[in-house]
Amino acid sequence: MSGRRVIIDTGNSAVAYAVKDAEVKVIAAYPITPQTTIVEKIAQFIEYGQMDAKMIRVESEHSAMAAIIGSEAMGVRSFTATSSHGLALMHEMLWYASNARLPVVMAVANRTMGPPWNIWADWGDAMADRDIGWIMSWAANNQEVYDFTLISYRVAEDKRIVLPAMVNLEAFVLTHTSMPFEICGEETREYLPEYDPVWKLDPDDPIIMGNLFSPADTMKLRWDMWESMERAKKVIAEAIREYNERFNRNYEGLIKTYKMDDADYAILSMGTIGEEAEVATDVLREEGLKVGTVRINFFRPFPREDIIKTLNGVSRVIIFERSSSIGASGQIMQDLGQSLLLEKMQLDVNDVFIGIGGTDVSYEDIVNVVKKAIKGDLAPLYWYGSEGW
Repeated sequence: MSGRRVIIDTGNSAVAYAVKDAEVKVIAAYPITPQTTIVEKIAQFIEYGQMDAKMIRVESEHSAMAAIIGSEAMGVRSFTATSSHGLALMHEMLWYASNARLPVVMAVANRTMGPPWNIWADWGDAMADRDIGWIMSWAANNQEVYDFTLISYRVAEDKRIVLPAMVNLEAFVLTHTSMPFEICGEETREYLPEYDPVWKLDPDDPIIMGNLFSPADTMKLRWDMWESMERAKKVIAEAIREYNERFNRNYEGLIKTYKMDDADYAILSMGTIGEEAEVATDVLREEGLKVGTVRINFFRPFPREDIIKTLNGVSRVIIFERSSSIGASGQIMQDLGQSLLLEKMQLDVNDVFIGIGGTDVSYEDIVNVVKKAIKGDLAPLYWYGSEGW
């Protein structure tokens, strides 16, 4: 089948189907739990003749990123996937991909960094790379995994942007959980045409590039990346609007709001916790508390303007974070605080660390924490479960 159809499969498979439908030509990856089945599925597509692509088998994640940097520099749409320690091993090459302005797309199965060894969900692996210059999305379900992968290619390759993109999905909560999602097949061709690189290495038109930059040129490069990331807010919104029209989706944009029109209190999160918060919102509404939810779809660029506009009129925001910046606060909290400062806006904020290391997060947990916050019984920085340790 080549057109649209609904299948029931895992989040990892959703990534693989999106890579297939994007007509990616080069994939390089090294296996690591819980990412491995992404590239196994892609390898199966290639082996069965369902995908015209080259799979490069490498000895490490560092080499995987180096390989697709090379293929992308030759003007070929490329892909890799990793997780946790694999992402950490790539760290040096992540800088190369962004500074070389290569629109690589990578899926990251968010997994706790060790030691001690832990294979469960945690945002800390990707958060360690949030300042490098990669566009970053966080999916809340398998449909978003598939859709955000295609949207990321569209945005990354846009000539106004030309930055790499990272699609995040939480370990096992999404990577190995099956649920229905629609794939678009050949209908993606018009939305995502053949890759037309801004620059490439061409043997028929050789160039020489020095590897040493002056301080002034380095600063200019980073400024240009900054400007491109700021422009990405508009480009992402445009790409999502067109995606909605073509494939009958209803994404709002860089964020998703739920019952925020008359909310006195707001829950702010992303990924699967953000979706669980919507269930908690319904429960709290039934109890007469005017609570709404703001879920971040794209964390980089940080959707400052959209979030501040949505929070206008709210008396308190409760942030739920699956990672922490030890010695400071949560990463969402840091970006929200900066946004409030830039917009000269006053707001009471509670930053809640929850689900770290893969600990379970239910809507009941979120309900209990929000009630405490509303009563004023919650510390500004709060580790959920710490009272019982």
